[in-house]
Amino acid sequence: MRVIAGAAGGIRLDVPKSEVRPTMDRVKAAIFSSLGDEIIGARVLDLFAGTGALGIEALSRGAASALFVEENSAAVATIERNLARTKLEGHVRKQEVFAFLRSAQRRDPFRIIFADPPYEKTKSGGEFTQMLLKNVSLAEMLEASGIFVLEKRSAEKMPVTPLWQIVRARKYGATEVLFLQRSVIPSEVEESRDGTDRPRHGMSRLRST
Repeated sequence: MRVIAGAAGGIRLDVPKSEVRPTMDRVKAAIFSSLGDEIIGARVLDLFAGTGALGIEALSRGAASALFVEENSAAVATIERNLARTKLEGHVRKQEVFAFLRSAQRRDPFRIIFADPPYEKTKSGGEFTQMLLKNVSLAEMLEASGIFVLEKRSAEKMPVTPLWQIVRARKYGATEVLFLQRSVIPSEVEESRDGTDRPRHGMSRLRST
């Protein structure tokens, strides 16, 4: 695994010997090809960060900052080593993702949010994809026209949620990558009772791939 392009392009990244499923280089290349210049100057959040490959790729390509959230101790150490190896600066937070979303204080929103959760179910038996897409706090962390990049199993059905609209979906073998944007202001999810559609935010420009 390596950084594909940018200031740290070509540098190989460590992968922890633990239960981490890093994003394949060809999938990562396709993600960033689609994002194009959206990444330049962006505040980036990397959830279930694993090796830190997505956030580090963003920093290498010109993102202004990256926050990595990961609960696995070996993975956290790996992210820190990879940041040092690439000579890039990022903030690493050792915390379970949903605990982070519950406890996160109001902060400047992120333009890009990455999430590559485990394919297996949560300890409580829920699906990570469904839990993420129904999480209002996550939606509130994204800029109005920002992009949420979510990786999931190709065979996993997309749950219905009023919070998000799919801008683009691409399959790469057993992996599907979804590019999503907020479809409503998160507070409207509870406030709207008339059942009518709300105006949608304008979509960020994604490159054709």
